[in-house]
Amino acid sequence: MQSRGDQSTAHRIAADLEIAILKREFENGVRLDENELSARFGVSRTPVREALGRLALTGLVVQMPRRGTFVRQPGPAELLEMFEVMAELEASCGRLAARRADASQVEAIRKADTACGNALPAGDPNAYYAENETFHQAIYDASGNRFLVGKALRLQRRLMFFRQMQLHLRGRPAESRAEHAAILVAIESGDGDRAATLLRAHVAVQGEKFHSLVVHLNRNEW
Repeated sequence: MQSRGDQSTAHRIAADLEIAILKREFENGVRLDENELSARFGVSRTPVREALGRLALTGLVVQMPRRGTFVRQPGPAELLEMFEVMAELEASCGRLAARRADASQVEAIRKADTACGNALPAGDPNAYYAENETFHQAIYDASGNRFLVGKALRLQRRLMFFRQMQLHLRGRPAESRAEHAAILVAIESGDGDRAATLLRAHVAVQGEKFHSLVVHLNRNEW
């Protein structure tokens, strides 16, 4: 039986590796060597093995008997499916937020939208993304549904790299901010259906937007 210390260490390693994989420090198909990871984190192979097992449950890695553990990044078809689910989750959050948000929660969304606007002039998509992430999380919180929030946060994190990457498409940050403004108005006015429709369109990457994202990723050796 593992001690609480071993479990805590494995949890920390899994969290650190998850971020590294999401940031694409490890490319698709790369084998994660237990000895190298043990040296990287200064631990024995036991918590590393446990951490890799946890990551396998998330789909970020695949474990193959007698071969090892390999990073698994989504392909275009799976990526589109994930964005479709993300769009529906955010639509649900927006609908509930418009109906349930109190004054302080609406103000939090408003402040996050203002921060997004303040990040635009710098022309740094990564800086904008950080504020954009806060805007969406404020809407999640305002939904008042903890189960839904948990699902949305997990998929938002899984799509972190790709959501950030699409903001590098020409003109996308400005478009995103304009979409935020309309979403905010719908939530402020209590129009749940309008908020859901706008958030669904805001998050979805279908058609030309998805094609542009895939092309951009290919140029970065996806």
